Amino acid sequence: MADKTLTRMDLSEAVFREVGLSRNESAQLVESVLEHMSDALVNGEQVKISSFGTFSVRDKSARVGRNPKTGEEVPINPRRVLTFRPSHLMKDRVASGNKS
Repeated sequence: MADKTLTRMDLSEAVFREVGLSRNESAQLVESVLEHMSDALVNGEQVKISSFGTFSVRDKSARVGRNPKTGEEVPINPRRVLTFRPSHLMKDRVASGNKS
């Protein structure tokens, strides 16, 4: 597998090439979309992108964990976690090695 990471700059460059906006406008568009997604998740909303997947926030309750080295019990505080559930199309595309 490649060790390449898709960055914000890569996304804005793709928007620049595909849509034809200026590089600055493309970067602003990408930032705006990411900001809207982040704001929705902070407010507890789901972000569903058709044919890609669904981002959501889940509340995890407090529980007791255990240090694997010592066996000591450690309290784990309640927290909110971000989850992603890929769509069936995305799962199939990844499973086929992006051949479709």
